[in-house]
Amino acid sequence: MVKYCWEWFLLFLGLLYWAVVSIIISVLGMVLFAVLPQKMALACGRWLLSRAFRVFIGFLKISHLLILEDADLQSLAGHTEGMIIAPNHTALWDAVFIVARIPEAVCIMKGSIVMNPFLGGGARLAGYIPINSISQMLKIATQRLKQQETLLMFPEGTRTKTDAQWLNPLKGGVALLAKRANVPVVPIFIRSNTRFYEKGWPLYKKPQFPLRISMTVGEPVRVHANESAQAFGQRLEAIYLAELAQPHPLRRVQKTEL
Repeated sequence: MVKYCWEWFLLFLGLLYWAVVSIIISVLGMVLFAVLPQKMALACGRWLLSRAFRVFIGFLKISHLLILEDADLQSLAGHTEGMIIAPNHTALWDAVFIVARIPEAVCIMKGSIVMNPFLGGGARLAGYIPINSISQMLKIATQRLKQQETLLMFPEGTRTKTDAQWLNPLKGGVALLAKRANVPVVPIFIRSNTRFYEKGWPLYKKPQFPLRISMTVGEPVRVHANESAQAFGQRLEAIYLAELAQPHPLRRVQKTEL
């Protein structure tokens, strides 16, 4: 019982940190976005978010709530060519772990998140791309990739559903964007011993700690000459399925097996 209550207390502190820091960054972001030159504002926003995420992850590690294997992500930091980082989407906070390691990554996110009072200001300051219109998103994202930026986009489009074996069927956005901009897609394979913060997980439900999460980087995948976006998307999905089905201590467990 003592362990149970202590873990609840630590989880509450983590969520409180997240709420307070998100509001501070959001308010600060709106101010800096208005007064700083664009290039400086972008750099400032990405640094602020990355540092806040690192502190949050550090707290989870120190309190023994999280065991995170993410050293592989370091190989993607500091690239000077356009590329799309494309993880499978197991949980609400997947982007937090990736941006903490790769501060320059520009997230492509739902338009509602940019309007969120907790996250909107920071997202705008960092130059993240909202999906309010698919055509508009593709236009902006293609321009960013041609400017040698690194984009973070979840090819499933949403968190992996409870009844999915390995991942949801991939949406067409990543494949279409890779073909338009002629850039590689770098798969990131996320595995975990928990379904904490999966789609439908209530905030008040405590998982079993420690959470164990592994993030590994796959080989870059390019669109072949004369390959359609649809064919490329199918090839990309096959790569995820083959990798995530491999034996692994953190391989996704079916809901009926939990």
